[in-house]
Amino acid sequence: MEKKWSQEEKDGYRLIHNEGGKDLGISSGSRVAILSEDGYAFKDFLGTGKIVPYEDWRLPAGERAADLASRLSIEDIAGLMLYSAHQLIPAKGPLAAAFGGTYDGKAFEESGASPWDLTDQQKEFIVKDRVRHVLIMKLQDTETAVRWNNKLQALAENTGFGIPANNSSDPRHGAGSSAEYMGVTGEPISKWANGIGLTAAFEPEAVREFGEIGAAEYRALGITTALSPQIDLATEPRWMRFADTFGEHTELTVEMTRAYCEGFQTTKNSQDGWGDESVNTMVKHFPGGGPCEAGRDGHYAYGKYAVYPGGKFEEHLRPFTEGAFSLKGGTKTASAVMPYYTISYGVDQTYGENVGNSFSKYIVNDLLRGRLGYDGVVCTDWGITHDMGKTEEEFAGKCWGVEGLTEAERHLKALEAGVDQFGGNNDAGPVLEAYRLGCEKYGEEAMRSRFERSAARLLLNMFRTGLFENPYLDMEHSCQVVGCREFSEKGYL
Repeated sequence: MEKKWSQEEKDGYRLIHNEGGKDLGISSGSRVAILSEDGYAFKDFLGTGKIVPYEDWRLPAGERAADLASRLSIEDIAGLMLYSAHQLIPAKGPLAAAFGGTYDGKAFEESGASPWDLTDQQKEFIVKDRVRHVLIMKLQDTETAVRWNNKLQALAENTGFGIPANNSSDPRHGAGSSAEYMGVTGEPISKWANGIGLTAAFEPEAVREFGEIGAAEYRALGITTALSPQIDLATEPRWMRFADTFGEHTELTVEMTRAYCEGFQTTKNSQDGWGDESVNTMVKHFPGGGPCEAGRDGHYAYGKYAVYPGGKFEEHLRPFTEGAFSLKGGTKTASAVMPYYTISYGVDQTYGENVGNSFSKYIVNDLLRGRLGYDGVVCTDWGITHDMGKTEEEFAGKCWGVEGLTEAERHLKALEAGVDQFGGNNDAGPVLEAYRLGCEKYGEEAMRSRFERSAARLLLNMFRTGLFENPYLDMEHSCQVVGCREFSEKGYL
């Protein structure tokens, strides 16, 4: 059989070109061998010498995801269900106390480490806890982003099943960076208006173009999931997150949501819209976090309720049903959904529960999964399984409505509700304990099936964005893309 692939050496990895097929990136000195079939190259993640379905880039992403999910241990799936706490790269500066890490047990400033070195904690959660979803907050610069990403992906590639890291970010393109969930963005990314500013242009096509540019910059930084857009209807002007919404007008929010998601998710000239230019969107916050009681926010115990005044609950669903879940392009629907911290007070007339949305079987299973037919990833907001603070004003865990449960019991309740993933959790222990509790309650076969279902959803978003083929970044390309003059000028205009 004629050889249909060639390779070139890059900085820290090899890039293999398949004629008319997928390019493969593989770290230098990797344990993963290359197999050849029909003249093409494939990664032998399992080391069996034979190509299994999840290693075969010719197969549909859904088939590959289901195959790999069936092979994973419960420990591996528990790792997939974790979404890391905010990462500073490097872990230094005034935010390090809250979000930091260590390098060989030392603070960055004392360690002699390079800015792109992995922290002790990152190494541990990738290898021990098998975390594959990493939330990036601060990046020192583009070079740091590229080198750090390639180190992280090399570690993931050489661990377990070779599942790559799906890195994500809260919105990075806003001209202001003082919001607590954004931290400080150091890389020279192009700057744009925030959500309500984008809507004020009344141009969905401009928002779609922003999505395309944002996706290009994200991919050049190693980011493949956007924890955005924020599509809550802004019906409460006292709410602190008002400015990041698309505003109070339902039809405008629907149009901007659709344009944003299609811009970020679509790879041009792809049959199904997905590919190596795509960035998964995680729309938030289901079922609409705008009407926080008296404008008090759900990050704090004093703001745990959403009240939906005027009998308008259904109106808050429309940005999801008519926008995020009704894309006109090939990707069809936003790939992930994040419920808000809040208790949607009095909405659950089936079970009569007033609990945080991610703990609500009615909100996630009956409404989102059942009535609305959504089968993508459902990821909790950050820290909902952790204990709340000593006072209502303390920024701590957000276990609204289930304060009396243990951490493992909260994980199980969210799983029972239909959640796939836990934001802000690096530790697999509580998820594994939830699995044990679930086995006692439902039987091991049922719990295995439940975990595997979530694993397939989570893996699908990695396969569709090409991470299993090439998660590595080319320094020259990234530096040319991030914050380039063309993108920056368009953002300014």
